[in-house]
Amino acid sequence: MKLSNTTAAVKYLLPLSLTLILSACGSDDDNDDEVRELRADLNQAQQEIDSLNDEITNLEEQLNELQNPPAETGAPLTMTILHMNDHHSHIAAETFDYDVSGLDLTARTAADAKISEVSVTYGGFPMLVSLFDRLAAQSINPIKIHAGDAITGTLYYSLFNGAADAAMMNQVCFDMFALGNHEFDNGDQGLANFLDDLQAGACTTPVLAANVEPGETSAIRDGYIQPYLIRDIQGQKVGFIGIDIADKTKNSSKPDADTNFLDETTTAQTYIDELHEQGVNKIVLVTHYQYENDKLLAANLRGVDVIVGGDSHTLLGGETFTSLGFNPAGDYPTVTTNLDGDTVCIVQAWEYAHLLGKLEVNFDGEGKVTACNGIPYMPVADNFSYTFASGDDRMLNASDAFKVRQQITKFPEVVAVVPDATTASVLSVYNDEVSVLEQQVIGTAAEDLCLVRFPGESRSTICDASVTAEFGSDISNIIAKAFMTVTPTADIAIQNGGGVRTDVAAGDITFAEAVNVLPFTNTLVTLDMTGAQIKAVLEDAMTNALRVGGSSGAYPYASGLRYHIDASAAEGSRVSNIEINPRVSGEWTAISDTEIYTVVTNDFIAAGQDGYATFGKLFDAGEYVNTFTLYTQAFIDYIEQLSANGDALEKLPVSEYSTQQYIGRDGCNHSTETCTGY
Repeated sequence: MKLSNTTAAVKYLLPLSLTLILSACGSDDDNDDEVRELRADLNQAQQEIDSLNDEITNLEEQLNELQNPPAETGAPLTMTILHMNDHHSHIAAETFDYDVSGLDLTARTAADAKISEVSVTYGGFPMLVSLFDRLAAQSINPIKIHAGDAITGTLYYSLFNGAADAAMMNQVCFDMFALGNHEFDNGDQGLANFLDDLQAGACTTPVLAANVEPGETSAIRDGYIQPYLIRDIQGQKVGFIGIDIADKTKNSSKPDADTNFLDETTTAQTYIDELHEQGVNKIVLVTHYQYENDKLLAANLRGVDVIVGGDSHTLLGGETFTSLGFNPAGDYPTVTTNLDGDTVCIVQAWEYAHLLGKLEVNFDGEGKVTACNGIPYMPVADNFSYTFASGDDRMLNASDAFKVRQQITKFPEVVAVVPDATTASVLSVYNDEVSVLEQQVIGTAAEDLCLVRFPGESRSTICDASVTAEFGSDISNIIAKAFMTVTPTADIAIQNGGGVRTDVAAGDITFAEAVNVLPFTNTLVTLDMTGAQIKAVLEDAMTNALRVGGSSGAYPYASGLRYHIDASAAEGSRVSNIEINPRVSGEWTAISDTEIYTVVTNDFIAAGQDGYATFGKLFDAGEYVNTFTLYTQAFIDYIEQLSANGDALEKLPVSEYSTQQYIGRDGCNHSTETCTGY
């Protein structure tokens, strides 16, 4: 649009003409009436000219807006998100077995047989830091994000309470960190201590948690968290909002009693709207809310563009991961739509510092996503080991290693990475202290002891799902027996499945491995309960394990107590045929509703967490005894007792497994049918 020369002349020359005319008329004293009339006409003309000038000014302003639109809505924008989640104190590299049977390597076993697989070292912060740096240098407008659950899960946390995790995260130097549920495992003060460590470096990473309301005396109340972050990217504003999983954090971790967690969807929409009012039309949610929930969240929100998630430890990707023996749950990115019908891109980057996700997002001038694409990268080391003989692992020679590297890096998701030297040096300081405990053997496992939460789940890393499909977790039942054994006053023990974190492989058991199985700081408590109350506890657990927004970690395991579970039954009617055998020292009999039994459990679920409401009522009333025995120490003591008697840790007799029959949510009886899932 262009103003004409005539229009411009009207605007600037007419006022001058009027002035000259009025001056001339004013010199004739004999024509006063004519002058007054002319002046009136001229005043009217001046008003019309003023109105025309206003219209011209308005047109000029419109032209200026069209030629110079606001930055946040003016042009397309490309942004790259580099992200990880749920590393859970797994800061060192780990390994997986890789099939090399088709490569005809020169390496041989002690029996002169060809090797069929090698051990691949992957992930861990030294390699991730190198990969973050490499990808950031190659990317358009890179933003580095951690989507929560940085802490708890390994000996690094048990010994250093998050300091080691913070040191590793500061080597990446994240642009933001969203709180997860496990950040609250040691209360608000424990979280504050971790965040102090995180802020001790030069990065001062912003911590996002829009739906967390710290209590009046919470250690994180002032200055620790913020609901959102606005980043200026090439002159345009992008908003990042943090969302933590509310119900699970409140009931399955240990936040202060008056620290509240608001509804995820309502809170997200509130802050999306607030950002839109500020002219921010590109919105990224950084959620610790589970993959399936993220998809529902997208569908129920207006104005959301991208969701970078965590909590469910979801592997997203394609055939590469299937070929490597892993099980992706969806596409990377998962593309869906929001309540407005606009595109939303959802990503997550598995777990345990195994992967780094790279998502490139393209926005149009109105802030709508026009395209998103990316890849989850798995960093692998440049060398590979193989088993020469039992207990004798050796490195491949250069020629063989080259063949393996060529084959495995043909997958676009797999990249050979040299660990960052500075990060490796920082990690070595912590490793020196950890290694002392790692070398202490406390006992032996006679066989692989599988970990799952539900019967039929595929969580175990060493056992096929079919092994645990009927009776559930081997190690969780053993943990319950350990608690009962080391607590002389207890008749039975109850343990939540989610409190047990790893399988136990056949062979020596070290102190470190025991801590990895039970990595939290829980203590054992005892409660005197009627049989009816124990029944209610089991139903509470199943309710929380099965409800939307609950936690499968609530699934109950026990010692001296056994039962049938029907996950397809109505709430309150899922547990039946409950039998008791105090200290497993006599006969199994039907539990009595009125008889009093002493139950030992961990103080986490005793306090009502993970949905164990009946426990919680007794705990709140002070009707419990704290043994002050760390639950990890109880497990260690049990292993050492077995070892002292010349016994190894092994699967319990089937009669002692707490789940004697399991019917899945789909009605499939795991004892009589071949069932898929749980």
